[in-house]
Amino acid sequence: MKKYEATVNDSHSLDIQQSDLENLDITGSLEKGFHLIRDDKSYAIKVVSADKLKKEVVLSVNGTTHTVSLADKYDLLVKKMGLNVASSAKMNEVKAPMPGLVLGLKVKAGDSFEKGDALLVLEAMKMENVIKATGEGTVKSIAVVEGDAVEKGQLLIELA
Repeated sequence: MKKYEATVNDSHSLDIQQSDLENLDITGSLEKGFHLIRDDKSYAIKVVSADKLKKEVVLSVNGTTHTVSLADKYDLLVKKMGLNVASSAKMNEVKAPMPGLVLGLKVKAGDSFEKGDALLVLEAMKMENVIKATGEGTVKSIAVVEGDAVEKGQLLIELA
C-alpha cells in the first residue's frame, strides 16, 4: 500500500495512505479547481502553483493559501536514514550521501549546471540514485571515476 507524508506550511505533518485518497469525495479539475467533502465539511480548493522537482504545491483552500510538501516512501527512507543533502544556492562540493558504487558521471570538468541537473549516478542498497545539483555552478574537478566504491561523505565532485 502506498504511503505519503504531507507537510503543510512547514509546520504540520500528516501521514496519508493510498486508501485515504481513494475514499475522498472530490470533484473538479486542475484548471477550474476542486470541491472536496470530508467529515461533513466542504472545501473549495484551487492549485495556485506546483513544483514537481521540490514535490511541493501551493493550494488555496476556502481562500486560505497553504504550501504542501509531499514525500513518498523513498523520500521518507532517505530522511529516516539521515541522508538528506541540504540545499543551497551556491554549492562548493558534492559528497556521497551514502556508501555506494559510482555507476555513471553525467558531467565533466568545466561543465556548467543548473539546479536539478543530474551530476552522477550512485548505486546504493541495490538502487540507482541520481545525485542532482541543489544549486547552479560549474564543475571544477571530479574526484571519482565510474566503478569507484565510495563511502558516505566522500568528495565526489568539486565545484567552482
